[in-house]
Amino acid sequence: MIEPYRLRINGGVLSPGELKYICEAAEYLGLDAISFGSRQDIIFPEEIDESKFNKFDKITFVKPKRDSVENLSSSYVSADILPSTSWLTSDRYLYIIEQFKHNLKLRVNVADPKQRLVPLFTGNINFVASHHQDYWYLYVRLPGWKKTQMYPALIYSWDMDKIELAIEQVLQEEPENVETIFQLVSDAVDTNNRTVDKPLEVPFYPFPYYEGMNRIGDKYWLGLYWRNNRYDIKFLKSLCEICAENKIGKISITPWKSFIVKGIPAESKLQWEKFLGKFGINVRHSMLEMNWHIPVNDKDALNLKKYLVTNFDQNDISTYGLTFGITNFDSTTYNFTSIVIEKNKAPETVEDFIIRDTYNLLYAKNFDPNTREYIVHVQDVDMVELPGLLMELSKLYFENLGNESTDTKTKLVVSETLEEEVYQCTECLTVYNKVYGDITQNIAPNTSFEVLPETYHCSLCEASKSSFEKKVLINKV
Repeated sequence: MIEPYRLRINGGVLSPGELKYICEAAEYLGLDAISFGSRQDIIFPEEIDESKFNKFDKITFVKPKRDSVENLSSSYVSADILPSTSWLTSDRYLYIIEQFKHNLKLRVNVADPKQRLVPLFTGNINFVASHHQDYWYLYVRLPGWKKTQMYPALIYSWDMDKIELAIEQVLQEEPENVETIFQLVSDAVDTNNRTVDKPLEVPFYPFPYYEGMNRIGDKYWLGLYWRNNRYDIKFLKSLCEICAENKIGKISITPWKSFIVKGIPAESKLQWEKFLGKFGINVRHSMLEMNWHIPVNDKDALNLKKYLVTNFDQNDISTYGLTFGITNFDSTTYNFTSIVIEKNKAPETVEDFIIRDTYNLLYAKNFDPNTREYIVHVQDVDMVELPGLLMELSKLYFENLGNESTDTKTKLVVSETLEEEVYQCTECLTVYNKVYGDITQNIAPNTSFEVLPETYHCSLCEASKSSFEKKVLINKV
């Protein structure tokens, strides 16, 4: 299999001008389409003439396995359109991403824990936004490590690049745990670290539907997805031009081999709809096929996905909120989907016997990939068995949605639940429960949130009363 050239797209964010330049380069190199990678990079999916690279001095062509250059992945794509940490705005993302100018030797993630579109822990270095403005949790999983470990300090936004670079430079020491990393980095660089005062909380959100024209405030955002991950260059060049006309400064790539354009003016909606119609663009794909992660340029994986999606469709199965991944036994990437279909290594052929492929089926604990724990459901099954087994897991997911797993094998324990209304601070996630009141502000137990004075504020971050939102707390009994 040809190892395709990739273009590093810092944070998965690029301007229409940059994308148009890349498309022109691809055209000159004989391509009619480009693809997107799971690290929010751009891929030239076919063999190209390396001797022509010098014509495009603004592009660095990378083969990760050969050049050891990695991409920075970020959840900038979700800013302004999905739930987010209040201080982590689109502009803040861009300032932070801009720090990382060197060729990364490690996979780096910069992500908001309140969104669901971009996975949090698929990097070697994972910065996850905290409730403190401009401070980040850091989760480390260096090559060869079996587990992701939390760095024992919060990282200041403007220290992120130098800390990542310091970690790269201590790799030669072959550190085996995060405590050693912390000591080596602390000795090497001055930082503005902050104490970790509470564990990271990652709320569960179903995987969002991210396609089509969607309204946010007085503007629209557009999500576009191609099932074969081959994006026509002529279409992309025209898209860049209409973005320029509408003064849209950024285009964002998702980890799901799709992209999103934000900030479309309401008065331009008809212009965009005509544009999509002119190129015959379908923006109504089923969630059944948009929530998959499969390897680039792997025809077998693509055919397996089509087979499984067709079976789901024929049986009218819902997969809303779930994500699926197809991987090989020898893959070095980290799983980041709810359910993983793992292809086994084929045994050696014996005489004239036909050896069929077999698969293992795994699912994330509580079907939440952010737990980073995967449970084996079945092993060594034929392809024809997969649809039924996946439908079984999908039903299990919906039956137990909201309940925690206590079984490490295949079943989730269902417990009786009681619902209780509480109010939660949107800034730091502190909960006000009328049963307990708030002793720090002399609020007696059994005091309803509605009767609290307007001067009431969050006891942790001091956000105003208006910053609280009603939530339903589910208690197990």
